[in-house]
Amino acid sequence: MADQVVPLPEGVLAREIFGPLGGLVEVGAVSATGTWSVREASVGELVSRRRDEVDRLLELVRDVGGFSSSAMAIADELGYLREHEVTAPSLLLWSGAVEGIPSRLDDLERPDIVRRMCHMAADLQLTYFLQAVITAAVAAGGEVRSGAAGVAEALAIASGIADATGRSAPALVFRMWRVARLPDLLRPDADTPEYGKAGFRAYDRALDALLTDD
Repeated sequence: MADQVVPLPEGVLAREIFGPLGGLVEVGAVSATGTWSVREASVGELVSRRRDEVDRLLELVRDVGGFSSSAMAIADELGYLREHEVTAPSLLLWSGAVEGIPSRLDDLERPDIVRRMCHMAADLQLTYFLQAVITAAVAAGGEVRSGAAGVAEALAIASGIADATGRSAPALVFRMWRVARLPDLLRPDADTPEYGKAGFRAYDRALDALLTDD
């Protein structure tokens, strides 16, 4: 639903953000093990260690999307930011099943497969996250320059949570989002309303200025 700017309830817009964020937290917890061990991953430990960043990210999401307290409470209701089991099948889903389902499910625990799933999941869920945050910002109708600054900071935090090595740099995620999402949103026959197209174009330009060196 985040692909179109329509009068959606704020709860729907918030879920579009917090869903991918849940995937990024799980990926980050696995990456933080240093061994690509799903069994050793602890979401609770990751969130506790990066509590200030998580709180700042939620604050940015609230401000950019103009969300109410009830909409923000969805993040807690979903439970992604609390301790819960991370499983290889969930990583397979977060990564879009690009790795494929092996003949033996135990193979999903292999470090080389987990690593590939985590990298793909980080790329995919970060583009989903960015799309959802920009959609919420456009729907909120705030000033683009300040909104883009909030989006860029939120993306930087989310990228760091997913992969502390810097592999998922915000500029790279922005370019992936632009290629994967914008053409379908902005083509002449797209269902996106004109004010939505104008909003996405404005955020594309503002984020390009903030995130790229060109």
